Amino acid sequence: MNDADASLLQSASADRSSCRDPATQTRIPAKALLTYGALAFPLSSAGLPIYLHAPDFYAVTLAQPLASLGLVLLALRLIDAVQDPLIGSLSDRFHARRPAILLAGTVMLGGGFWMLFHPIASAPLTWFAVSVLICTTGFSVVTINLQTLGGLWKTSPAERTRITGGREALGLLGLLAAAITPTLLTQWTGQTLAFHYLTLAYLPLLAGAFFLLMVWLKSARLSLPSTTSPPESWRTMLKDRWRATFFSLVLLNTFASAIPAVLVLFFVRDRLGAEALTGLFLLIYFLAGTASMPLWIRLAAGFGKVRAWQLSLGLAVVTFIWAALLGRGDLAAYAVVCGLSGLALGADLALPPALLADHIEADKRQGEASRLFSFMAFLSKSSLAAATGMALPILGLLGYAPGNEMTPQLDRVLSLAYAALPCTLKVAALIGLLMAENTLTSRFRTDQSSANDQTGSLR
Repeated sequence: MNDADASLLQSASADRSSCRDPATQTRIPAKALLTYGALAFPLSSAGLPIYLHAPDFYAVTLAQPLASLGLVLLALRLIDAVQDPLIGSLSDRFHARRPAILLAGTVMLGGGFWMLFHPIASAPLTWFAVSVLICTTGFSVVTINLQTLGGLWKTSPAERTRITGGREALGLLGLLAAAITPTLLTQWTGQTLAFHYLTLAYLPLLAGAFFLLMVWLKSARLSLPSTTSPPESWRTMLKDRWRATFFSLVLLNTFASAIPAVLVLFFVRDRLGAEALTGLFLLIYFLAGTASMPLWIRLAAGFGKVRAWQLSLGLAVVTFIWAALLGRGDLAAYAVVCGLSGLALGADLALPPALLADHIEADKRQGEASRLFSFMAFLSKSSLAAATGMALPILGLLGYAPGNEMTPQLDRVLSLAYAALPCTLKVAALIGLLMAENTLTSRFRTDQSSANDQTGSLR
């Protein structure tokens, strides 16, 4: 055997060993999924207190103008979205120090959260701005790196859906806890003490979840960057056909989802006449999304992630479009719409990150994993900002004013904006996903076929 034959045999043997790597074939224990994903619970729990309860707290307790608080929040949301790609770039550059990066982000989130609800009375608006900036920056640092670790976890494609599904289910539970806890505490103690107790409970919860992640990280098998070459520019990285297609579909889908998220409070109050039941409707929606995670994990394993995502988009359209036909008093029907359309939420949260993780592994993009996940976060935040900046002003131009008396024409306008427009965009995303199926799956099929051929040639 000459040197060339020996080299070829060694290379093929390595490929066969990789295909049989136990780390990629073994089913991940539920305990490992829990220790990895636990941090998603306090992460999601922070959003509602920061963006919903804190402005009301500063307006009522410290007599700050709502207009000023709204402008500060708008500016901070823009900063929050724009800084995500920078956080992703820095996280990739210093990936060897990821535990320290996660610790810094966790400390910022916890410290900013405490500051937010313990203001200085002499400069409340400045304190509000600084606290929210620290909170949201820490939140982004932790979220991007947590998603990156999940994407780099050495495992099979089917298990990647379990990773993202488990993490996002814990995040939805955290969101539900955040929706219920402040209201209960406020009824029990009053607003000032309620948020004091909330922070006292939140900080150990955050610290405990961070500890669990560090325990998981010590034994986790991660697919680390294999090259030290300079990273590609953002433009070059995003020009790739797979990534351009994927991120375009993510943007369209998240924008479609953001419109009803912005308008739901107005629709429930002014169209259905059921403002007091808003919390119940949201509870039904998020519980359905949490409960649907095992279903989408099974469907992705059986039919592939792309086809499962297609199915979820179709389900979202056929269930949510009925909201456009509802009117005042149709409360039971709207509850059913919330439950059925909530089933599609699980797929929206679990499948795109799992697809991106598959791409990172297939295309050997471990050195750019944080940048890719940060760009997906940027698209999500940009969609919400665009929906906020477009939906209400356009409705205003058509004559709608929140809280004012509704006319039959305004009823139709609000219903079409809340349900028909998002469903139209979802249909466009579904058509795009059907057309792009080969693009999004061919590289994975090629890699699998190549691995199977190399393994078979040695038998």
